[in-house]
Amino acid sequence: MSLINTTQLDELDLQILDILIKDCRTPYLEIARICHVSGGTIHVRMKKMEDLGIIKGTRILLNLSKLGYDVCCFVGIHVDKTSSYTSVFEELSKIKEVVELHLITGEYSVFAKVICKNITDLQDLLMNKINVIQGIKKTDTFISLSQPIDRNIQL
Repeated sequence: MSLINTTQLDELDLQILDILIKDCRTPYLEIARICHVSGGTIHVRMKKMEDLGIIKGTRILLNLSKLGYDVCCFVGIHVDKTSSYTSVFEELSKIKEVVELHLITGEYSVFAKVICKNITDLQDLLMNKINVIQGIKKTDTFISLSQPIDRNIQL
């Protein structure tokens, strides 16, 4: 992962990103109107930020509980040895309920964010999918009660 030189972004780029962070569906022509530039300028700036890897894509935000997914938790995973990391990551990536994976410092090797329909599904996931992965020594599960903050970083 390489760092982006912030001098490659100017105020217009930051203004475009700010608009898109608030609503990624904002049409380019609307962004152009707000920024007092042409639609072509917005296209060029967007392409530049995509090429730099600043914009990685767009995502739809789902209300998971309305889709029947009522359990969000974080699984602290102890990996038995450094040589096991790659295979553990590969196996975890095959599990649809694992939506994020973080390599971390501290007591655990890895933190996985997991979404399940209910506690029974979570138990099945832990016992029959995660804890059986070769290279995982131990797991601890932290159930999220609520998520009072959910946002992007402000630029």
